[in-house]
Amino acid sequence: KTRRAELLGELHEIEDALDDPVPKDWEDAAVERQGDEVLHALGDHDKVEIRQIDAALQRIEDGTYGQCMKCGNDISEERLAALPATPFCKSCA
Repeated sequence: KTRRAELLGELHEIEDALDDPVPKDWEDAAVERQGDEVLHALGDHDKVEIRQIDAALQRIEDGTYGQCMKCGNDISEERLAALPATPFCKSCA
């Protein structure tokens, strides 16, 4: 849940930065556009990670966290420690 809160904070900062007015100077506007593309990519990555965290939280609530969504076997503790939101065991990933 802590990582989810961090991601939501980052998304808020990205949205604020994207709302900044576009500079009137052509070169500055071009640089701003490149920066906006990077911010969009970061925001998209954060949204994907939030969805993965939400899905893992739902699996915890359902009692299926730690079980592979593909084969049903247990996901190793080491894998869950490294990738807490993973829905798959090492073999199915």
